[in-house]
Amino acid sequence: MKTKLLIAMACAIISSLSIAQAQVTVSKSFGMPVQVAGSVTASDCDNSGGPEVTLDGEIHLGGLQMQLILQNNVKGTHTATVTSTSVVVLALGESITIPKQPVRGGAGGNPHILIQFHNGNGRDLTDEIYLGRCVQGLSISPEFLNQILAVAEIEAGDCSNSGGPWITLGGTLTFSGLHARIIFRNNLQGTHEADVERDVTLIASGSQIKVPKQPVRGGAGGNPIIYFRFLQGDGTPIGQPVKLGRCNQI
Repeated sequence: MKTKLLIAMACAIISSLSIAQAQVTVSKSFGMPVQVAGSVTASDCDNSGGPEVTLDGEIHLGGLQMQLILQNNVKGTHTATVTSTSVVVLALGESITIPKQPVRGGAGGNPHILIQFHNGNGRDLTDEIYLGRCVQGLSISPEFLNQILAVAEIEAGDCSNSGGPWITLGGTLTFSGLHARIIFRNNLQGTHEADVERDVTLIASGSQIKVPKQPVRGGAGGNPIIYFRFLQGDGTPIGQPVKLGRCNQI
């Protein structure tokens, strides 16, 4: 009888530990605003093999926040206590440096040079941007949306605390990729049969940013109902809040 009691107690302890360590995952694919602040330079313009073009600069990201909404009354009446906490996981304007990658054009001497941005799957993100013939230090700053997959990992504990539970947020951001297509064209009129294109990888498809875990104290009393959603870096909501359930259900 004593052995059975010890086994039951051990099972209860293991069960409570697994509940305390439970984790909820929320994922969302969305278009993050991106600006490429770059400089395009060309040299050796009269080379019969085409000029050498280099793109460098920075990629400014639109940022991302994670928002927790805690509510102690599911009906949302005037007696409910609702608190909202937003955590910045990627600051607005955070930059990625573009590695210098010179490419050689192959459309003969002094061609027209254009640039176009696309994602890792080849989907165009901008129109062709005309740079001219053998440009020297031209600045570009196109803005567009680039698809990002955000994954949040949410853990909750201390659910019965009257000051609200401790909630830990973490996760990853996965990029769909960003490439620059540099186009060398010796004829702007009619067909472009002599086009030569060179592809430069700025962000590799599948590249990730790890979001370190950050503890947050909720303030809606013991065992509140927890909702979650992502926000753009400027605070614009990305979709509707997702109900995760009571704190002790996470």
